[in-house]
Amino acid sequence: MPTATSRPSSLCANWRWACTAWKSSTAVTPDRPRQVTWCAIVNPVAITADPANASADQPGPNKTIYQNEDPAYRVFIDSLSYLEPDEIALVIEAYHFGEDAHHGQTRLSGEPYITHPLAVAGSLSEWRMDAQAIIAALLHDVMEDTAVSKAEIAERFGKPVAELVDGLSKLEKIEFQSYQDAQAENFRKMLMAMARDLRIVLIKLADRLHNLQTMAPVRPEKRRRIALETLDIYVPIATRLGLNNISRQLQDLSFEHIHPVRFRVLTRAISAVRGNRRELLSKILEGIRNKLHESNIEAGVFGREKSLYSIYRKMVEKHLSFSQVLDIYGFRIIVRDIPHCYLALGALHSRYKPVPGKFKDYIAIPKENGYQSLHTTLIGPYGTPIEIQIRTQGMHHLSEQGIASHWLYKDSEESGANLQVKMHKWLQSLLELQSSTGDSSEFLEHVKVDLFPDEVYVFTPKGKILALPRGATVIDFAYAVHTDVGHRCIAARIDHELIPLSAELANGNQVEIITAPHASPNPAWLTYVKTGRARSKIRQFLRTIQQEGSSTLGENMLNQELQALGVLPSEIPSAIWERVIRDAGKKSRREFFADIGLGRSLAAVFARRLAAHDEVPQTEASVSLPLVVRGTEGMAIQLASCCQPIPGDPIDGMLRKDQGLLIHTHACQTARKLRNSEPQNWIHVEWGADPGQFFDVQIRVTAKNVRGVLGRVATGISQAGANIEHVSMDRENPGLYTELDFLVQVSGRQHLAALMRSLRRISDVVRIVRKQE
Repeated sequence: MPTATSRPSSLCANWRWACTAWKSSTAVTPDRPRQVTWCAIVNPVAITADPANASADQPGPNKTIYQNEDPAYRVFIDSLSYLEPDEIALVIEAYHFGEDAHHGQTRLSGEPYITHPLAVAGSLSEWRMDAQAIIAALLHDVMEDTAVSKAEIAERFGKPVAELVDGLSKLEKIEFQSYQDAQAENFRKMLMAMARDLRIVLIKLADRLHNLQTMAPVRPEKRRRIALETLDIYVPIATRLGLNNISRQLQDLSFEHIHPVRFRVLTRAISAVRGNRRELLSKILEGIRNKLHESNIEAGVFGREKSLYSIYRKMVEKHLSFSQVLDIYGFRIIVRDIPHCYLALGALHSRYKPVPGKFKDYIAIPKENGYQSLHTTLIGPYGTPIEIQIRTQGMHHLSEQGIASHWLYKDSEESGANLQVKMHKWLQSLLELQSSTGDSSEFLEHVKVDLFPDEVYVFTPKGKILALPRGATVIDFAYAVHTDVGHRCIAARIDHELIPLSAELANGNQVEIITAPHASPNPAWLTYVKTGRARSKIRQFLRTIQQEGSSTLGENMLNQELQALGVLPSEIPSAIWERVIRDAGKKSRREFFADIGLGRSLAAVFARRLAAHDEVPQTEASVSLPLVVRGTEGMAIQLASCCQPIPGDPIDGMLRKDQGLLIHTHACQTARKLRNSEPQNWIHVEWGADPGQFFDVQIRVTAKNVRGVLGRVATGISQAGANIEHVSMDRENPGLYTELDFLVQVSGRQHLAALMRSLRRISDVVRIVRKQE
C-alpha cells in the first residue's frame, strides 16, 4: 500500500506566499463574503519548493508544479472561496494526502478512488461546511482502506479531524450474524455518532448520496440492498435533520435502484404530462402572480414538480393509477417576512377556493426538525388541486438545507440557531433512549417511530406545546412530560373530559395527566403506546421489576430446597456462597437468585452444591414445604389467563425459562397437559396470607331476557363489594333468556362464593357459573 510522500509538506508556506500576492484581487460582496477571483483557481496547482531557495514572499526558483486537470477538482477548489486562505491550503494538502494514500485504488467504474472522497467533500463545500469537515470528507476512507493511522491524521491535520475520520471509520467496522442485526447496529451507531458530532452524519449522508449516484457497476441485488437500507436509515435521518433536498435525492435514487422498471415508466409518464399540462400550469402561475401583485405583495412564485418517489408512494398507499394523481405539481411562494406569509395566504384564498382541512400552519407551530411554512390546497382551474407552500427566504433555506444551514447562513437573522437547539434536545433524548434500551434492534424499533413523525400538536394545562407522532396516546404524552409522570399515570382529561389512557390524541387537545403515588406501568400499555421514549421507559421499568421479583422468587425457591436438605441458608459461610455464585458465572447474589427465579437455573441443583461442602452445617432433613405465593409479586410470578386462579383455589406453579413462575389452578385443563409433557418444570405452591388486593375472575350469568336485568345484576355485583372490569352479552340469539359475561374483581374464593350467592337472590337470574378454560 503506498504511503504519503513529502510532496505537500511545504505547500502551506507556498500557499501563504500566494495568498499575499492575491489579496489585492479579493472582492468582498454582501452575498458572498471573501469572494476571491484568483488566476490559479482556473488551473489549480500544488507548489513544492526547496525551502532553501524560497522566501516568505515568493516560491524558490527550483520549484516543481503539480497540475491537476480534473474539472471536478477545479470546481471543488473554486467552491472553497468562503474559507480562509490557510484553511484552503490545508484542504488542498488533505486532498493530495488522500490521493497518495489511495494511489492505485479504483472504484468499480474504473475511476481513481480519490474521485469519491472528492465528490463527498464537494457536497460539504456546497453546504459551506467548515474546513475540518471537508478535510475529514477527503480522508474518510483512508483509515479503512489504507495503512494511514489516526495518529498520523492527527499529526498532519489536527485531533478534531482525526476524531471525525475515526468516527466515520467506526461506522463501517462491524460484523453481524444477520443483515437485520447489522442494520440495527448501524442505525444505532449512526445516531450515537450524530450525538457526538453532527458533522459525522452530514459526511456520511454525502458519502451515501455519491455512492447511490455511482452504483451502475454494482450487482443488482447489492444495489437493491443498499437502496433499501438508505430508505430505512439514511432518509429518515436526513429528514429529521431538515435536509429535505438531500432526502428527496436519496429517495429518488433508491427508488431507481429498487424498482428500475417502475422508475423508468413513471419518468416517461411525468415527462409526457409535463408537456400536456404546461398551459394549465402557466395559467395557474400567472393567476397567483397577478393576485399577489394586485394585493401589493412582493413575492417570488415558483412551480415545482414533486419527487418521483413521493408520487410513487402516493400511488401505492392510496391505490391510485398515475392518471388519478392530479397534484404532481406544487407552487412555492417566497415573501419578505412572516406577516406577508399570512397576507399572501389571504390573497390566494380570495382568488381560489381552499380545500377544507388542508391548511397547516407550520410557522406558528414548526415541525420538530425546524421546518416552517404555511401549507394550503386550493381548487384551481378545471377543478385541479393546487398545493401551495408560503414561506420567507430564511425558512426556505432551512427547509432545504436543515441543520446544514447552521453553517450555510451563520450571519442570517433566520439562521439555523433554533434548529441547533432542537437538534441538541433530540440528540440528548437519543442518548437517554440508548441507555435504557436492551439492544440495537430494540433501539431501532423505538427510534424509527420518532423518525417518521406525522405529527400532532397538543397542549399541557400550562399552554406548553408538545409534538407527538400521529396515533400517540395519553401515555405517550405522559412520558413526554416526564418519566415519573408516565410511570404514575392512572387516567387523563382531554379538554377537561375524563378519558382512558389508551385514547389517541388529536391536534389541539389540551391534556392533563392524573397520577397516583403508588401506580406503576402496566405491560398492556406496550400494545398501544406509539413513541420510542414511552415504549423504552415502560420496558426498562418492567425489566427492573422483573429482575427484582425474580430475585426474590429465586431466593425463596433455593431456601425451600436447602431446608429440604436440612441446611439453613443463614448458616452457609460467605466464602461458599461466593464460590458457587462465581462458578455459576454470576456477579452477585441478586443476579444468581434472579437466574433461578427466571427458570434459567434449577434451585435443586444449586442447593445440593451448597450443601455438599464440608463447612456447611446440616440438620435433619425436613419435608419439602410448598412455595408460598401471594399473587402480588409482579412480573416474576404471574397468574395464568386460562384459569385465572384466585386465593383459595388449589394451585400449582410452572417455572418457565426467562419468564418466571406461572400459577395455574390444580384443575386447569391446560395445566394438566403441560404437567404431562414437562413434569420437571412444576413445583408445589400454595397461597400465602391475605394479599390485600383484588383478582380477575370471569362469571357467566344466565338471566331472563327482560328490561332492566343487566342493571339489576350489575347493581348486585357492586353491592357484593366486587368491581366490574368488563361486561358482554349475547345479542345475536335473543330469546327468553340471555347470557351475561362479566369480568369482575374479587379478593378470593370466599368473596366469589358470597358474590354468586348474592346474585342468585335476584329473581330474574336463572344460573351462575365461573368461567374457566
